[in-house]
Amino acid sequence: MTDSFEETEAPAPEETAPWPLRPVLLALIGLAAGYGVHLIIGADFTSAHTAWQLTKLSGLIVSAGLFGFTLERRHWWASLIFALAMGATAAGIFWWNGDPDHWGGGDGWRMFSLALALAIAAPLFQAARDADGIHFPYPSVHDHAWTNIVLWVACWVFVGIVFALAWLLAALFHLIKIDFLQELLEKMWFGRCLIGLAFGAGLGLLREHDFVVRLLQRVVATVLAVLAPVLAVGLVMFLGALPATGLAPLWAAGNSTAILLSCTVGALILANAVIGNAPDQERQFPLLKGGAMALAAVMLPLAVIAGVAIGLRINQYGFTPERLWALTFVIIACAYGLAYLAALLLGRADWAAKVRPANLGLAILLYLVALVLATPLVSFNAISTRDQVARLESGKLTPEKFDWRALAFEFGEPGRAAIERLKHSPNAAIKKQAIAAGQATDRWEVTDGGEGHATLATLEERLRLLPEGRTLPADLRALIVDHYPCGRDSGDGGKCTLFFVSEQEALLIQGGCFETPAPAPAGKPEGTVVSPAVETVCIAQSPQRYVVLGGKWVQAPPGWQLDDAARAKAGAGYRTGQIEVRKVERRQVFVGGVPVGDAF
Repeated sequence: MTDSFEETEAPAPEETAPWPLRPVLLALIGLAAGYGVHLIIGADFTSAHTAWQLTKLSGLIVSAGLFGFTLERRHWWASLIFALAMGATAAGIFWWNGDPDHWGGGDGWRMFSLALALAIAAPLFQAARDADGIHFPYPSVHDHAWTNIVLWVACWVFVGIVFALAWLLAALFHLIKIDFLQELLEKMWFGRCLIGLAFGAGLGLLREHDFVVRLLQRVVATVLAVLAPVLAVGLVMFLGALPATGLAPLWAAGNSTAILLSCTVGALILANAVIGNAPDQERQFPLLKGGAMALAAVMLPLAVIAGVAIGLRINQYGFTPERLWALTFVIIACAYGLAYLAALLLGRADWAAKVRPANLGLAILLYLVALVLATPLVSFNAISTRDQVARLESGKLTPEKFDWRALAFEFGEPGRAAIERLKHSPNAAIKKQAIAAGQATDRWEVTDGGEGHATLATLEERLRLLPEGRTLPADLRALIVDHYPCGRDSGDGGKCTLFFVSEQEALLIQGGCFETPAPAPAGKPEGTVVSPAVETVCIAQSPQRYVVLGGKWVQAPPGWQLDDAARAKAGAGYRTGQIEVRKVERRQVFVGGVPVGDAF
């Protein structure tokens, strides 16, 4: 394995002789795969897929796809074995993960991990096959990785062009009342077969014209390399500004970790576009080399700041599957950042010679980690459930502020098991909330007491009742406690007004829609339009309406909805042409004499 990491350039993959059969073969495989997908999914695309359906789908799509990307006339059997092995692996992982109905909120990232592992495995296999042994020359791995990415994007562009052409021809024939093609395009089986056929044919044609793919690859690499100094300047300026601005704004932003990680990934991609896969492909222009070196230097600081941000979030609110995934990505980003900074410090101007073998080692490690994370071996749902329930039972969180919605609907099977256990808690408040959460059939039926959501304790500070002197019924209070017009807590500026039209009807109005404008700036005439004094977003243009039905306050349905009897009567009138326009008296909210929202 020592020669797997050597810096000496390995020969590029050999230009294969023309193989006219390959486009036809891949087109037929794509067609068969598309029809196989239709047989598995069926015509009903609205229902959720079962674990067995996803198992068959993943095995079929992964096997067909990887065979198409890796197929060469020489050692075709190796490509077939590899594709079938990876397809079986993907199918086994989907089966292991179980029914999607039991997945938690962050389990979709397992599928991302699986896709990442497969994307890394393909160029490693291709390099080993070209080298006729189990070793991975870096230039070959790097070249195959970029080629696969270009092929993937180009094939989907080709699929889009094929569909655009098909619909154009369908419209053309429709002009002369020949609709067979339009009717075919509207059928599920035909659309899925056409996707597979177009993708396979496009892949086969592009692989037969290798010079086109390599030209596209060089164009993409050149564009990305030119962008490297731009991103480098921006990231260096950002890090340079932090001592002046402080880190407090970063901690306050809920998406800071995602943005910082995205910048780290961008720096990684652009730096590699500059250094290429071998010394003779490295960009020698000083501005590009300097940009790549700057990107290598800022990756670790960005990843560390992202780690601190997610660490503070976890310390304040505990584990959730999404935070654990974010922490995992931060650790991976720190590993890359540390490797690139070490290569820069040790190699200096020749840092690329040290970072290329590090890239290969990190890629193999990332493949193994991603493959494990795609399986249930590491359950972020179980870890999060244990942590959140421990915070609840220790008293760090009160039952009213606990995020029951997440436990019931976002933590998967461990969360639902915890709900069942908490139904027998000796704490009466916990028991009551657990029973209510366990009985909910929809996640919106459960009060979200987690971070950033309203609580009963602070509702009185945000809610104004009109006419004055009215009291707030308990069931109506429960309906509006987490409703968006009332903001999140007493410190976020979210205010609302509940106006009782009668004993049986009330309207909830968002205060942010009617903020008082700031005074006119000096030198401007009175009445000049300026930005509001308080920055708000008016989400509820129309007031939310509540009515009493069956002795209980409920959220009113839209006024235009018809019951069954009215719908039948309207249908009969429509068929007989009984359509007319009448003047009607309407009901609408007026604020300061100005009509607000829709009539009801």
